[in-house]
Order: sequence, then C-alpha cells, then structure tokens
Amino acid sequence: MKNKTLVFTATYNESENVKNFLDEILKIKDIDILIIDDNSPDGTSKIILDYKKNYNNLYLIIRENKQGLDTAHKHAYSYAKEKGYQNFITMDADLSHDPSKIPVFLDALKSNSFVIGSRYIKGGRNETKLTRYLLSIIGNKIIKIVLNINCEEFTTSYRGFNINELKKFDINHVKSQGYSFFMETIYQINKSGYSVKQIPIIFADRKKGVSKIPKIETLRTLKNLFLLKFSR
Repeated sequence: MKNKTLVFTATYNESENVKNFLDEILKIKDIDILIIDDNSPDGTSKIILDYKKNYNNLYLIIRENKQGLDTAHKHAYSYAKEKGYQNFITMDADLSHDPSKIPVFLDALKSNSFVIGSRYIKGGRNETKLTRYLLSIIGNKIIKIVLNINCEEFTTSYRGFNINELKKFDINHVKSQGYSFFMETIYQINKSGYSVKQIPIIFADRKKGVSKIPKIETLRTLKNLFLLKFSR
C-alpha cells in the first residue's frame, strides 16, 4: 500500500476504453488503483500490464474466467481492508464515471461513512439513451419507495467507502448477484445504521464497447428488491 485511498474498477472486454480510463485516472494524485479483470478475451489485461510497467500505484488481478461483477467488488473490498486502506472508491471503466470527480468523493468521505454519486439530485444528470434513462430513473424511484431509504440513487457503481468508519458493515452479507448487488449494498449499509451521502454526478453514455447489462437484469433486480423487502 502506497496511499490511503484505493480506487477500484472491474473490467471485462474493455480494451476500447481502458487506455483512456487509465490516462485519466492516473492523473489523480495520492491514490492506488486496483483493476480486476475476468480474463477478457479482447486483451484488456495486456493493455493494463503495459501501463503497470510505468506506474507503481497500479495493481491488477486477473481471474481465470468471468465470475461476475458482485464477486469482483467483494474481492476488491476485502483486498482494501486487508491492505489497510482507509478509503475505497468504486467506479466503471468505460468513462461513464468522470475520474476527475474522485477528489470530491474523498472530501466527502472526511465526514461521511458512505458516499454515492447520484444522477438524480440537483446538479446530477443521466446522459444515457432515452430507454435506458427511463428504466433507470423509474427503477430507482421504485427501489426508494419499496425500501423506504432516503436516497435517490441505488444502482450506480460510483461510490466511496470510509472503511475505518464502516465497522458494522460486512460486504459479504450482500447476497444479491449481478447488478442487484449495488442496490442491496445500500440496503445493508442503511440496515447497519449508516447514512447515505449523495453527491451529484454526470453519468455519460459509453462511447465505445458494449454495455454488459443483460436485458433480464431489470426483472432480476425487481425480484431481488421484493425479496429484500419481505426478508425484513
């Protein structure tokens, strides 16, 4: 561990985006970067390995096969705890999340245990295509109503954790898989007694590559939402 902040992203077939992502995020000072790649067949890990030769704050874990986004985030969170990082920030690698916002997250983590970038508060914006935008905003409103948590954003992965403060939160208690993992993480954080601090972000539509969100994921998230509701 060189710095007290670990920024994490998971990759799978992001060779068209990862170079631009690394160029941007490596401009941020005083952070370490961890990437978990699920053995992308398009050579994503080879690009990262080339960067690693020149940056000693860049770390890469290559898994043997595609094991899922939720397991990657759990692995990275456990890695951050084991290595003694104070702050843990997660984000997408397709530049839908602006790396220049990281210092804003770090500033917010000085006085908050958990921070999430929100597209749906004042100053935030979702720039995805209309169909995806409507699914997202309606879905987040439904989640807010069903879980009764004071938060406008449940599904973006642009998040900050103050690990030292989240002593009662255990990421391994999050059972939902796939993209539902992000929704349940907020549920478990709230259940553990921590508040959710939202900061506005602009969510850009990816310019290259293909979205990894399966169409069935919306139905799976709704199912997991009501499982959470009635498991209370």
